[in-house]
This record gives sequence, structure tokens and C-alpha cells, in this order.
Amino acid sequence: MEMLRLYFLVTVFALLSAFIIPSINAQAPAPAPSSDGVTIDQGVAYVLMLLALALTYIIH
Repeated sequence: MEMLRLYFLVTVFALLSAFIIPSINAQAPAPAPSSDGVTIDQGVAYVLMLLALALTYIIH
């Protein structure tokens, strides 16, 4: 009878630990990216267009 009580207490402790401990260490999800790359690509395109315009102006 004493072993049955010990098994019961260990089982209850294990179940409570399984539900409580993960919630203590839970972290917030990662923030969404501030830029999806479209802005960077557009900036690079503008710089290349200005470079092509300046090169065309110098050549002519």
C-alpha cells in the first residue's frame, strides 16, 4: 500500500512538472522582419539607375 502511494505521488509530481515547467521557460515569438527585402532591392535599383544615368551623361 505504501508503494502504491509513493507511485501515485511521483506520478502526480511528474504530471504537474510537465505542465508547469514549460510555461516558466516560454519565450515570446520572434518579431516579424521589419523589411522583406523589397525596399533594399528597390534602393539598389535606384542606385544602379543613377549610376547608368551619370555614366551616360559623361560619355555623351
